[in-house]
Amino acid sequence: MKLTETKDGTIIEIYVKPNSQKFEVILEGDELIVRCTEEPVKGKVNKELLKALSKFFHANVELVSGATSRQKRLLVRGVKEAQLECLLEPKGFR
Repeated sequence: MKLTETKDGTIIEIYVKPNSQKFEVILEGDELIVRCTEEPVKGKVNKELLKALSKFFHANVELVSGATSRQKRLLVRGVKEAQLECLLEPKGFR
């Protein structure tokens, strides 16, 4: 899992799989995979992703890069790297 702490929060790199049956976050090896239920049309996946992760982390989550890609970088504002590691390990969330 690639995390980079900045002065504004922590940047997290994820891989998105759209059109899944349910929304879930899974840690496979060193990669964080997010399965989204929405179709990759008109930013629907990005909206679902930002809303769900903001709720989970109890912080504002912003898309830094990868708006049209499955590889995305997200900024979790005001959250330290160690806090994110604790939230994401060992099982993720559903």
